[in-house]
Amino acid sequence: MTKKLMSLLMIFGLMSAFVTGLYAAEKPTKKAKQTPQGLYLTPKEAFDMIKANPSKVLFVDVRTPAEVLFVGHAAGLDKNIPFKYIDYSKFVMTKKGNKKFASWKNPQLIQEFDAALKAKGLSKEDPVIVICRSGDRSGMTATALYKAGYKKAYTITTGFEGDMNKKTHRRDLNGWKNAGLPWTYKFQPELFIPKPTPPAGK
Repeated sequence: MTKKLMSLLMIFGLMSAFVTGLYAAEKPTKKAKQTPQGLYLTPKEAFDMIKANPSKVLFVDVRTPAEVLFVGHAAGLDKNIPFKYIDYSKFVMTKKGNKKFASWKNPQLIQEFDAALKAKGLSKEDPVIVICRSGDRSGMTATALYKAGYKKAYTITTGFEGDMNKKTHRRDLNGWKNAGLPWTYKFQPELFIPKPTPPAGK
């Protein structure tokens, strides 16, 4: 092998490493945020990926419709597909004896992602970016997508609002909003899927 060829191979290797690491947020320490495929994004990385090729990326918010409507959502969002639904009219007791709103996981989660992917003319080989409030639900959704055959299911590790600051008791540490990225309160009916009937007992 000539020195010139070896030099070229080294250059290509470095370029490949750079491209691979271009969108590579650190692995989150919280277990709920971790995924088997390890595809993590900061909000800025997600924004850059979408901006670079918006027609080739599916961008989904998995918070509840109420969160999306009243807290706001990232600009450029393709769909709101809730990881779970919450019934704010009903309380249930937790195992620890505390009250919380009744909730249930979205039984059509994967089918709704499949439909959104198809509507955009994409396949399971294309990048899917998932966002929630702070990264837990998006991590669990990305894991479910991976198990369903999605090859590039990314999670935004700090979500839309970011992690809770223990000093200020506010979500002012990180996340899409705190990064100064574009977001809106504007109601966009096309983002939402009709809420299903709660399962019996929920």
